[in-house]
Formats: sequence, structure tokens, C-alpha cells
Amino acid sequence: MLIQVGEKIHIITRRLFENDLRRHFVGVVTGADACALRLSGYAFVFDETQNDFVRLDDRRDRVISLTDGGLVLNILPAGANLEAIRYTTDSQGRRITTDGESFNLNINEFGLKR
Repeated sequence: MLIQVGEKIHIITRRLFENDLRRHFVGVVTGADACALRLSGYAFVFDETQNDFVRLDDRRDRVISLTDGGLVLNILPAGANLEAIRYTTDSQGRRITTDGESFNLNINEFGLKR
């Protein structure tokens, strides 16, 4: 299996339409097989009034299909602190996911300030 139990993952759900909700999920893999992952972690949604991703308060379990072409998975470092993950913008206007300690992930794939 390419993804192992215990690994930490950041998931971006691709939008199909411009007005679709912008959703991300950050969690630890608690189960894995050839077609799906079970994760425990936090959902983030984009709040247009704050122009930022906001973490939903409750920790949740989620099952995702590895055959879903609408998901972008990023493997996080083992030391990443899931409780501290937040979104910020760097000095060049790029959106960054960080725990403020062990990792920074540039998720701005489509240009500056987007």
C-alpha cells in the first residue's frame, strides 16, 4: 500500500464550478486499503467574508476514495501538528497551510492572491 496507517494527509476537493464550496481536509490515516482511506481530522471551508479557510470545530472521521479524480492529496511530515494547522498568506501573496512549526505547504496552485 502506497499510503500507510499513521500518515498525515492534506486533501483538497477540486471545485467543478466557480461557485462550489472550497473544501479541504487535514487528517491522519486510521485505515487503508487499495481503494479507500479512513481518516480522522478536521475539515476546512473557505469563508468569503474573511477571505480565508476556517477550520470547523469538531474532529471528524472521513472515508475517501482513492479513485476520486476530484481530490488532491498531499502527504504531510510525520511531525506535523494537526491541531495547530492554519492557513496564512506569505509575503508574495501565496496561500500557505502551516502548523507554525514543522511544515509549510504552498497550496496556491493557480496564481497569486487566489
